Amino acid sequence: MSKPLISLKEIKAPIGEHIETFEGKFRASMKSSVPLLDTIMHYIIKRKGKQMRPMFVFLSAGLCGTVNESTYRGASLIELLHTATLVHDDVVDDSNLRRGFFSINALWKNKIAVLVGDYLLSRGLLLALEQDEFKLLKIVSNAVREMSEGELLQIEKARKLDIREDIYFEIIRKKTATLIASCCACGASSVNVSEELIRLMWSFGEHVGIAFQIKDDLFDYERNNATGKPNGTDIRDQKMTLPLIYLLNHADFLEKRWIINTVKNHHNDPEKVSRLIEKVVERGGISYAHEKMLEYRQKSLDILQSFPENPCRKSLEQLVIFTTERNT
Repeated sequence: MSKPLISLKEIKAPIGEHIETFEGKFRASMKSSVPLLDTIMHYIIKRKGKQMRPMFVFLSAGLCGTVNESTYRGASLIELLHTATLVHDDVVDDSNLRRGFFSINALWKNKIAVLVGDYLLSRGLLLALEQDEFKLLKIVSNAVREMSEGELLQIEKARKLDIREDIYFEIIRKKTATLIASCCACGASSVNVSEELIRLMWSFGEHVGIAFQIKDDLFDYERNNATGKPNGTDIRDQKMTLPLIYLLNHADFLEKRWIINTVKNHHNDPEKVSRLIEKVVERGGISYAHEKMLEYRQKSLDILQSFPENPCRKSLEQLVIFTTERNT
């Protein structure tokens, strides 16, 4: 029997008090004297997710030193700037839902959503500048730049739907992995370690983020509990993920044309999408992606092994396993 997956509550144990304190500080950082803005900020806070980003910040700080006020500011800065990018993303994607709740643009329309995103960005910048947290600001600003580049690169490449594997990895490194990397680098930077150690923690977070995204890719090929069929959401959205790219790379000319035609012109046809998913499975696309995910997971765990044992190292190891074995 496989070992049951450890819960986030258990992983959070060494930093539980810090996360609790952080929540109060983060709420305070989002307050506004404008009633409409305050209402929207309250709505955003209520919809918080698993808190994995702050966990990476605090655990990385605890791995490299002792959590302090700078660590709290680093976690708040990341949450503010990341939340801003999500609000703007929902406008760009014309998305009405975020984590099962109505998005800001769905409830208050695009103009207000864009202004809310701008407000969150400014709060993050001011939080860093008012406390002279220039190193943290540099790390997070670089992450926001990379995330924007990743989105634009994906849009550019998606037009042809013939993405090479190296381009795919560049996209997910920028879009997803950079954010987790910045969490880990901010945690390390907040406890005044060397630039070399900050870069090492960045590399650790980047490997975790790539493994995390490949795991997301694999969800698309799992069977939906209600319908019994694979989800196929990414194919419907015409996204080229690693299992599908693997199939393309191992297809002959005619089959390649069929794959691209299915994704481009028949992505809303459940039967054709199911057939494409069957091909991905038959040709080993799922197995290949799973192997790649484990490869990046191991790279991140190898980096952790270079640190002395402590409760935060153990929790980070468990968090890495959690990100690649989660069910949602």
